[in-house]
Order: sequence, then C-alpha cells, then structure tokens
Amino acid sequence: MHFYYVGDHTWATMLGQSVRLQPVPIQSLSELERARLQEVALYHLEERELDFKISIPKEIHKRRKSLRRKFDSFSKEKRERESASKAFGIPLSQVIGNDRAYKLRQDALKESRRDCLDLEASVLRFRAEKKQFFNGNKPPVGSLSVTGGAPCSPFANSVAPAAGCENKPMSPTFLDNTGRGQRRGGLSVDSISDLVESQSRLLEALQLSHPAELELKKTPGGPEGRTQTKLSLNPIYRQVPRVLERCCSHIETHGLQTVGIFRVGSSKKRVRQLLEDFDMGVDVQLDEEHSVHDVAALLKEFLREIPDPLLCRELYPAFLHATLLKGAEQLQYLQHLLYLLPPCNCDTLLRLLSLLHTVQSFAQDSVGTNDEEISGNKMTAANLAVIFGPNLLQKERGADVSPQATGIEDSTAVIGVTLVLIQNHQKLFMVSAALQQEVLMSLIQTDPDIIDYLLRRKLSCSHITVESSSESGGAAGHGRVSGLCRSLQRESVPAVAAFSSGCQRRRGQPDQRGLLQCSETEPEQEAPGHEIR
Repeated sequence: MHFYYVGDHTWATMLGQSVRLQPVPIQSLSELERARLQEVALYHLEERELDFKISIPKEIHKRRKSLRRKFDSFSKEKRERESASKAFGIPLSQVIGNDRAYKLRQDALKESRRDCLDLEASVLRFRAEKKQFFNGNKPPVGSLSVTGGAPCSPFANSVAPAAGCENKPMSPTFLDNTGRGQRRGGLSVDSISDLVESQSRLLEALQLSHPAELELKKTPGGPEGRTQTKLSLNPIYRQVPRVLERCCSHIETHGLQTVGIFRVGSSKKRVRQLLEDFDMGVDVQLDEEHSVHDVAALLKEFLREIPDPLLCRELYPAFLHATLLKGAEQLQYLQHLLYLLPPCNCDTLLRLLSLLHTVQSFAQDSVGTNDEEISGNKMTAANLAVIFGPNLLQKERGADVSPQATGIEDSTAVIGVTLVLIQNHQKLFMVSAALQQEVLMSLIQTDPDIIDYLLRRKLSCSHITVESSSESGGAAGHGRVSGLCRSLQRESVPAVAAFSSGCQRRRGQPDQRGLLQCSETEPEQEAPGHEIR
C-alpha cells in the first residue's frame, strides 16, 4: 500500500483511502521524524537571518574509553560504578539510562517470581490429579494429559488410564519452552516487542522504542569514519527521570493548595536524605508522610545539579531573542527552538511545565462545594517563572560574563521566556500539520517506503482522520484519485528540492539517496530503524 501526496496535508493510496494530517504532540512522532523535525525547525530559524548562530544541541553522553584503558581500570570502574551517582549531578540522558537499567532489573525479578509461582502451581496441580487418579476417581477432562500418544500418567503401566484423557500438555510450565513474552496474550508493550516479522504490521507499528536500545543501535562508520546510528521508525518512550516524575506526581497529589510551595523553606536534613536515597538507586516512594516543601526543594535541587540545563546553553541567546517578538510569531519561534532540543530535554521540560501550569491554576483563593473558602497557593505563573527561570536557561560556560551580559536585562528576559513557556506549554509542544508535511516531504526523496510505513502508523492513531474510499465514488473515483496522486507527486518533489538540499548541506552529505535504507525484514525483537550518518 503506497501513499501519494494529493495536497492540503492529505496523503492517499491507489485504493482510494486518504489520510489527512492533524496537529499531534511531539512525543507521538517516531525517532526518525523527531530528528528530521530538528532539521526542519533549524531551516526555518536560519531563514530569519538572526545576529547569532543557532545549531542543534547534542545530548551529553559519557565518553567511551579505549579497550586498553577499560582493562587497566576494570576493578576501579566497578567500584566507582557501585558508588556512582544515579540521579544528581550527571547528564540527563545518563539519569534516564540508569532508570531504564533499574526497571529492567525489576522486571526480570518479577518475571522470575512469576515463573516460580507457575512452577509451584503446576506441581500442586499435578499432585492433586495424581492423588485423584489413584483413588479411582475420574479426573476432569483434559486435566491429566499426554503429549504425542504417551500414557496419561507415568503410572499408566500399572493402572489403566481413566477415560477422557486428552492429548494436551500437562502444564505449560513443564512442556512449553517459549519465553513468557511470546506466550503472553495481552497486547502490552513487552509482548509487541517480541512479535516476529510475519505478524501484523499494525501491531508492529504500535510498539515503542527505548532510548537505551536506540543508543546501542550504532554501527561502525563508513569510509569517512563517521558513526552511523539507526533511527527507529516508532515513537520513543517518554524520557522523564524517575526522581522528577515522582516529585511532580507527589506535588500534584498533595501540594497544589500548599501556600508558598517552591518558595517556603524545607528541612535540609530530610532533603539530603531523599537526595542520597535517589542517588543510590533506591526506589523511593513519596507519599503523604513526606513534606511537600521537602519534595519541592528536591525537585529544584535536581534541576540545579544537571550539568546542562533543560533549555540547552547553546540556545541561550536564541531564547532571549523571543522576548523581542509578540503574539503568534513569538509562539512559533519558541516552538521551533523547542523542536531543536534533544528528546530527553524536550520530554522532561514538558513534564515540568505541565506541573508548573497546574500549580499556578491553584494560585487564587476559591470557594468549595459547601461555600467554604479555600486558600490558594499564591504561586502565580510569574512567581514560578522567577524561581525556575534561572535553572532552566543559563549562559554557556566561558561566555561573556560582563555586567552588561549578565545584568538585569538578561534576568528579566529569562523570566519572561519562562513565563511564556508555562502559560503556553500545551501549544508549544504540538507539531502542526504543515511541519509534519515538511518532514514527510523531506523524507520522500530518500525512500518512499519510509513514508508508507509512517503513514500506516499514523493511520492507526486517533489523531488522523481517515476518509473512507466510498467518498471517492467507487471505481471511477479510484481512478481519478490515482491520476491526481501521480500528477501531484511529480509536482511536489521539485517544490521541496530547495529545502531538501539545505538539509543535506547542514548534514554535510552530497546525496541522501541510500542514506536511509528501508528493509522489509526487521531484526527480531528490534524496533524498525534506518541508518543515518
């Protein structure tokens, strides 16, 4: 099933089905789409011809050591790894990687416990059936069973088997060597990731990609020595650190009506204890016994200790420039800047802004259902911007630190930008149909199969309006749509040639053809991916 662009952000197939793009959250895009969206956003920002340089920030990863250094410092690294920080003072991507590793360990432990319970239940069941068999009672149909014509019981040579035995396995635990993930019947994320290539493409399209798995999908560089990274065609798991998510959830549950939240002081001793617990990898459960002010202080401490702020330092002058713009132009400009952020920064920032927007909605006093007066928390969006702005937006290290550069003007601009982000966070993290169209058109020249796969996945999402083929007027309508698709496709490729060539120049590639290879055979238990340099 191949899609063709027919205009007005609509793609159609030869069968008359059509898909009209609608605004979607940025988290719903695949990794490949988000990477290309960064280039599209950068293209539009460069068109403004600003006085400063804008580039796509890169995630901070721990530099890999050589093989010799690994062997020389193996024992030292092991000791350091056991005592290393798991959440505070390390790059955001590393925090999320640690959380992912912890989740995998917990899932493996739960899996082992479930297997033990299954084994115990099977043994108890077998003993009960054997006792019933020797007592001369007829067991339930299919309860005592055989495989491949063997006797119903290991004791069948001395005792005649009861009638009604069926050729079914005695217990899936004993006779089924298939992994639990492949035996599971529910459509969970784990089970979908275990599907083989011959199964439904729709289910394959629903799976998500883990950031840690994507980081491992790197292949040796080509002749030019550059590293090739495989980008997934599926959405990435929401990359929000566990400590930040726990703090946000606790405040939303217990602290929305706490007066002066984020401003009132906390217990340094209790905050330090919470920090150490999270830093050691302890699964801390925040409940009503924890002070809201302590949790709020812990959240601010986490943001302060991130080596690179959520709004990357490279974009500091670009974000300050937003204060010179107004209205819809300002929001569009900020949108393009937010699209440049690494996925972990983008997802974490959205979670934080969502919390702050919820907190400010409880700032004013209100009247309850029984006409009682409910005090507000007094934390307006402006107050929250004053507190969080300096932690979210910081100047590059080594940059100009003169009084003029770090004076009142910059502080006011930082607060102003943060205020706009809090008040408009829902709009800012949506991707318009026009930008999605630019992303797809920039991919169509490399491999049409990519477009087909992405549109098939969008077809299954609730954000897409699917027009039935009956609207096209039967077979004649199919022919009209097919001809229109072919003609518009020929016209659409030259229309985006300038944009595509601009993206190629930024990537330093003379030709994108062959850069993205779409294969019909996907590696087992891996999300579909394409290599980029």
